[in-house]
Amino acid sequence: MSALIDPADLAHETEIRWLEDVERLDYVRQSLERLPSRKGKPPYHRDGRMVGYAVLGPDARASRASGTFRRRVFWLLPHDRDQHPDGLYATGAPSEAVDPRTVAPTVKGDKTERSQGGPASAAMVELGITLPAG
Repeated sequence: MSALIDPADLAHETEIRWLEDVERLDYVRQSLERLPSRKGKPPYHRDGRMVGYAVLGPDARASRASGTFRRRVFWLLPHDRDQHPDGLYATGAPSEAVDPRTVAPTVKGDKTERSQGGPASAAMVELGITLPAG
């Protein structure tokens, strides 16, 4: 969950690489994953799609026990608001969701009115989609 991410786990991030235009997304889910490398696109084994990931600097150290690095991965599931604006998350958002516009290297991101189902994103307005009144 987003709230459980310790800022110390983000200390070695140097870049967030987005795989999609996040201006079009009201929220993204984020999690810390154990990955075999500091950089490069990680494997993705969930339903849905990966929309971004963190890159770590050369000073990041692998876990002694597993040899892996803790990196953030940003993702969406098929039932998320970008695919189903009138669905489960028409208002509200998953606990691990943050507004991607508030994410930066070493900054975990925040929930905003937009990520929680507030004012519609530009993409939703462009598509003529409106959110129900909360």
